[in-house]
Amino acid sequence: MKLHASLVETVENPVGASLLAKAPNQSTSMLNVQPPSRASSLPQGIVVFILAGVFSLALSGCMVGPDYHKPAIELPMTFKEGSQWQRAAANPQGALDSQWWLAYQDPVLNDLIARSAKANQSIIAAEAAYRLAQAQVASSRAGLWPTVGVGLSGTRGVGGSSSSSSTTTTGVSSSGGSAGVSQSVSATLSASWEPDLWGLVRRGIESSQASLQSSDALLAGVRLSIDAIVATNYLGLRQLDMDVDLLQKQQTINQQLLEMIQAQTVQGTATNDQLLVAQDQLATVIADLQTSQRSREQAEHALAVLVGVAPAQFNLPAVDSYNFVLPMPPRTLPSSLLQRRPDVVSAERVAAAANAKIGVAEAAFFPTLDLTAEAGYRGTALGGLFSVPNRIWTLGPALAETIFDGGAREAAKQQAQASYDQDVANYRGTVLSALQNVEDNLSAINHLHTQAQAFEQMYQRNQQLFGSQEAQQRAGIVSQQAVLTQQLVLLQAEQNWRDTQGLLSQGSVALFQSLGGGWQMPADH
Repeated sequence: MKLHASLVETVENPVGASLLAKAPNQSTSMLNVQPPSRASSLPQGIVVFILAGVFSLALSGCMVGPDYHKPAIELPMTFKEGSQWQRAAANPQGALDSQWWLAYQDPVLNDLIARSAKANQSIIAAEAAYRLAQAQVASSRAGLWPTVGVGLSGTRGVGGSSSSSSTTTTGVSSSGGSAGVSQSVSATLSASWEPDLWGLVRRGIESSQASLQSSDALLAGVRLSIDAIVATNYLGLRQLDMDVDLLQKQQTINQQLLEMIQAQTVQGTATNDQLLVAQDQLATVIADLQTSQRSREQAEHALAVLVGVAPAQFNLPAVDSYNFVLPMPPRTLPSSLLQRRPDVVSAERVAAAANAKIGVAEAAFFPTLDLTAEAGYRGTALGGLFSVPNRIWTLGPALAETIFDGGAREAAKQQAQASYDQDVANYRGTVLSALQNVEDNLSAINHLHTQAQAFEQMYQRNQQLFGSQEAQQRAGIVSQQAVLTQQLVLLQAEQNWRDTQGLLSQGSVALFQSLGGGWQMPADH
């Protein structure tokens, strides 16, 4: 339904043909009133009453289409891999940022994440998409309000000659070649408005608002993803720092052992097979060192891009030893953690937007009402224009309904329903994938934690063995070669332990991400 209101002020020859006069064959759906030389104006109270009545009708009108209800999902009461869990549901307000990376107690990591939040191009693109969704909501809301415009025009002309009698815009009959001169000036103030009787506009607003919430969740998801990638790459880089350091130490020891065996081979106390084994062990360490160095360089390049700079302009000094902090989840994980997971929130909001579009499609089956109102003045000159004799008004409602469209509206409705069903299925699939993701990360952390404990115990035992070998060397019981061999085993045990610590720390980042952020309970809990 559409309402047009227009205030028209026209200056024209008072005895000329009316610009607003109705032709005899014009549709009677419009009420068109042409006042006499001293026309009475349409009372302003009536106009206000008509507009207010239609506006009230629009506000109180029904909205066709189904009201949205969140799709039902059966959720487990607990996680399979250990932690207890309450029932959760998607919540648009849950797509909030959290500073979960502070749990790792590393100022360098904090700085990298802060830099990525400002300069990462994926985040900037997602922010632009969010602003686009905001503009779409504003555009949808504009359909509830009138559009106002103003205009000013003037004309002056001479009519052509004719052998027959005619009436010109000056109101003078002419024949045999006489010509009439006409002039008109019009000043207009117009407004058009489309009351929303069937909820087409309001359902459109509902859909765009849900899409905005989905875009907000996607923005939070991009931020969370970038934060997690930065943290994972940084912790992996620190793990590689220790690998490089430990492998360099192993290379030094393997070089010393090779030199000893070479000397023993010359002396005949060592076989050629032992020499070949020593050479292979050194080559293996050298190859592993190159792999770690390459991976470390690539991790640094990735961090550079994540914070928005060229790799050549970015450098992170290596550290020989790094203290991996391992934030472990509590025994009870609150349901709000999954509620704020961005992909779950976004998928649920997409389903809500699709549901509203069903109402938009159904509204097309109902008639539309156009109401046009015009009021103004006209005369031969600007002077005296706004006088009662020059006043005119027009009021005309028009009701329209599509009788046959070849099934286009029914097809649009079926498309909207199918789109909603698809989005509901996608939402449920997203929730199931989110549950799997959490379970996978909990499983990984559980096993990596046990593995780290085992490697730590091995490292501690090898420390004792190395200390025993050193003591025996000082007592002259064992050779330096035996001590170096034990030291090599100790370095390998330390590398296994440190690598598992690094993987466990990176696994905790993945768990943070799968839960939508940090798991610290509020202060009032």
